[in-house]
Amino acid sequence: MAEARCAVSQPRIEPDDEEVKYPSRNTFRVWRRFLVKRFYRTRNLIYNGLWPTPIWNLGVLIFILLTLQLVQGSRTRWPSTILWQFADSINIPTDLPYGLSEILVSIFFGLIFFIALLYVRRYLLRLLLSYRGWMYETPRSQGLCTKLWGLTVRLVSGYSPLLYSCQQSLPRLPVPSLNETLTKLIDSLIPLYGENSNEIIALKKQAEEFAVSPGPKLQHILVLKSWWALNWVTDWWEKYIYLRGRSSLPINSNYYTMDHSFWKPTSRQISRAAVTLNQFMVFKQKLDHEEVRPLLIRNTIPSCMYQYERIYATTRIPGHEIDVLLHNNASKHVAVLRKGLIYRLHMFDMDDKLLSPASLEEQIQWIIEDADKHQDDHSYAEKCLPAFTCIDRQTWADIRKQYFSEGINKESLDIIENAVFFITLETIAVDTLIERGQYLMQGDGKSIWFDKSFNLIYFTNGRMGLNCEHSYADAPAVGHCQEFVMTNELIQPLYTKDGFAVKDPNFKQGKMKVPQRLIWDLPESINPHIDMALSFALKSKENIDLVVRMFDFYGKGFIKTAKVSPDAYVQSALQLTYYTYYKKLALTYESSMTRLYLLGRTETVRSLTSNLAEFVRSMHDETVSKEKKVSLLRKACNKHQGLYRDAMNGKGIDRHLFGLYVLSEALGYDCQFLKQTLTLPWTLSTSQQPQQQIATSPDCNLPEYDAKLGPGGGFGPVSDTGYGISYMIAGNKKIFFHVSSKRSAQITDSTRFMDILFQTLCDMRNLFE
Repeated sequence: MAEARCAVSQPRIEPDDEEVKYPSRNTFRVWRRFLVKRFYRTRNLIYNGLWPTPIWNLGVLIFILLTLQLVQGSRTRWPSTILWQFADSINIPTDLPYGLSEILVSIFFGLIFFIALLYVRRYLLRLLLSYRGWMYETPRSQGLCTKLWGLTVRLVSGYSPLLYSCQQSLPRLPVPSLNETLTKLIDSLIPLYGENSNEIIALKKQAEEFAVSPGPKLQHILVLKSWWALNWVTDWWEKYIYLRGRSSLPINSNYYTMDHSFWKPTSRQISRAAVTLNQFMVFKQKLDHEEVRPLLIRNTIPSCMYQYERIYATTRIPGHEIDVLLHNNASKHVAVLRKGLIYRLHMFDMDDKLLSPASLEEQIQWIIEDADKHQDDHSYAEKCLPAFTCIDRQTWADIRKQYFSEGINKESLDIIENAVFFITLETIAVDTLIERGQYLMQGDGKSIWFDKSFNLIYFTNGRMGLNCEHSYADAPAVGHCQEFVMTNELIQPLYTKDGFAVKDPNFKQGKMKVPQRLIWDLPESINPHIDMALSFALKSKENIDLVVRMFDFYGKGFIKTAKVSPDAYVQSALQLTYYTYYKKLALTYESSMTRLYLLGRTETVRSLTSNLAEFVRSMHDETVSKEKKVSLLRKACNKHQGLYRDAMNGKGIDRHLFGLYVLSEALGYDCQFLKQTLTLPWTLSTSQQPQQQIATSPDCNLPEYDAKLGPGGGFGPVSDTGYGISYMIAGNKKIFFHVSSKRSAQITDSTRFMDILFQTLCDMRNLFE
């Protein structure tokens, strides 16, 4: 039946005709593309391999050595003597006509000196980047030592790096001290239980026993791994936290991001999709050519960029015990979902040119019309296939093996899993922040392919957003990509006054390939699995209570006048909000990046400290003066800022405890101490999202961009009885909050929490009046 349906309704694919008519032309084009790609790839490999030492240094060294020999005019004078003696010892010809031997010796020793210089600069830069004193000083109060260090880093770094040039010069993530980690762990739990509580007394005893055995042995093995591994924790983190996780991806792992907060560049769904698809592919090409510059903190200190390698064309393939990541960077098509039908859309024409926004408008219009025409030709199961990506990984792996391991089903699934990304052309409109967030987080149960690295969802009113898988990269990497697209929508004339994509009169698009509707051959026995998956997805969706709001009473501008860190200030407000609501403190997780180290990902900042607990309680004590409360707040914020910096510098405790636990399990130790500390529920799981990562982006504080700020995105709660909170401090006047919880908890209420949070922020400002 599937073959018959394909023959009747499948559009004719243009590439076949082209290849038959012009075989020689196609062969030439294929070879040309191959040679061009190979050239740029080889050039970038050489460029990155030599960084930070430019190739012209080799010419300078050869010139100096040659000049030295010719000017001296004798092989018996120092330092020429040493060069010629060494040349004789390794059988370099020295009896050639005058000048040729000197050139040969100069080239040989110039190359040796160049390689030595290369490695000296690289390891010197790695040593310099290991210095972290600059992070504990504000840019305006840097000491002379830090200023000299920064100048030295710039001199050693040399010329402008490509995307991955700095990777070999980044320092390795250090292993924290075992005793310091145990001490910090107990300190982080004292405000939760009380210093003299039974829980803390028992925990101290367990920590002392662990510090005797088997802690030191596990620590030594971890240090040994740090000597040979590029990063001693990242591979375990990706494997055990993400890929071995058997729970469903929506809510538990994936996250979402929104486009502009209130402004829309167009109300036309097709045009918005066409323009942004083109821009996302332009960014991919920049990544492929390494034209995106590495992120530099204070325009000096590079960050690790390895996560950018898998942003595009990556899919998390379900496995029975562990998932795997499929990455196909050669992919040139995307998968498009419309009314349950999935299409293969080629992003390049027959001449291997990226489709322009105007051409994509035509292709997307064709898909919409074809889906409207043929939606009744396909079964209920065929139109609900994305629901399988909503269920637990083991069940999805079993279904995938049973129904999608061969034949046309495997071919169609391969097209989806090898696509650059997945696109949903929705038939509904969402406008408010809450509506957009709720849909982007989970869709309708059958509209998002959660296994893909990221999904682009387009609504009928021109709104859009992303749903992203988490195992391959963290949110800032994808946020950088999205910021590129959103920024170009602001500063470039991509749309006409009527909302259509602008056509470039000088651009000539080659012959395009017609989109291909995917065909499936699904037996009736799959229907119960579809019903189960869809039911599970809808039940999970109904259980999530998500609220997204903008706080615009004040923002970063006022917080800085209070002389505290904006992030620490918001964290204090979150803890105070929870205490006001529940009359108790909450164990809080805040994510921090460790990308100052090679292959670094994240570390945990334990925001709940004794200083913060003292401030929170003082806010509910009318006998404490405003001045005292302000003093306690600043003390708590300074403590938090120190913890955040420590986490970025590899001095956190949670990844260390995780690494020790992985080793204890591998070596057969039953460490109840580690199990207990690592399974404590994070009542508040929080994350701050960066507002601007591209240096050339316009100033978001300008009035004309007030409605165009990105509100960021959100995620589900980690604890069944807790909250998932993300926030974006958007310029000087606004803060966007995303608060999620589970309705099944009964004790949580995202709306109530948000209401108290906004009142808390107002109360905290009143302290400074």
